[in-house]
Amino acid sequence: MKPEILLIEPMMPEIEKQLDAAYTVHRFTSVEQLKDCAGRIRGIATGGATGVPEAVMKSLPALEIIAINGIGTDAVDLKEARRRNIHVTTTPGVLTDDVADMAIGLILSLLRGLPAGDRYVREGAWGHAPAPALGRKVTGKRLGIVGMGHVGRAIASRGRAFAMPVAYTDLRNLELEGYAFVPDLKTLAQNSEILVIAASGGAGSRHLVNREILDALGPDGFLINVARGSVVDEQALVQALDEGTLGGAGLDVFEHEPDVPQALRDSSRTVLQPHRASATVETRLAMGNLVVRNLAAHFATQPLLTAVI
Repeated sequence: MKPEILLIEPMMPEIEKQLDAAYTVHRFTSVEQLKDCAGRIRGIATGGATGVPEAVMKSLPALEIIAINGIGTDAVDLKEARRRNIHVTTTPGVLTDDVADMAIGLILSLLRGLPAGDRYVREGAWGHAPAPALGRKVTGKRLGIVGMGHVGRAIASRGRAFAMPVAYTDLRNLELEGYAFVPDLKTLAQNSEILVIAASGGAGSRHLVNREILDALGPDGFLINVARGSVVDEQALVQALDEGTLGGAGLDVFEHEPDVPQALRDSSRTVLQPHRASATVETRLAMGNLVVRNLAAHFATQPLLTAVI
């Protein structure tokens, strides 16, 4: 008998084919759907943003492992997982470059006005209507990074290729050569022209970037978020953009995905993406394969490759 698992968030067809070959896969639609099979489900495959809803976790008494297709664990109750001896794995490392690339892409798109220029050409306005507003120079901008883990460091490396002086804040001074540690986030924002969020989500970082931090970044400052929407006070961000006290925002994540405030969608000061920083064929395959390998290791009673718990 194949082990039974629950697939909460769809994965690439090649990955789902591997899961179907190795397991009896129940594709999640609702908690009610699980009534007849809940007692047999031993594993979950899910995405980092989706995680495992509390009601789902409670309904699965035989659950042994949660394999997350991503690096975020804030949407999984880790305390409850530890209490029940449920293993949790993520896919670190394999998505670092793509997320860092997205941060740089958002910086270039936002400061150089790439979406506006694209629309100007596509709509046939070139030569017939005033050109889009001038952009802002990227090279040499002071770059501040919130959270200097693997992604933060990859962003910093790319920033230096644009001759950006890089400073960062984190829980402690990581003694990183070439990067200035700033213990206070407000001070970092005041001294940055571009502030990139690369910190973990969760209760400890919720609304870490609030109106005070946005005001410190100022009308000539730009906010980039490729981490978790919860790190930014979204209503404060809307107000700052509307009032012109913040120069602009490039966002791949939002506080209540997939719902995005209309004000952010309408703003000429934003560049928006649907939480797809790791959405490349190469990386999604690598992430999915790591999920498959972690599940296989667990059911073969072998050491997990990338265990959080």
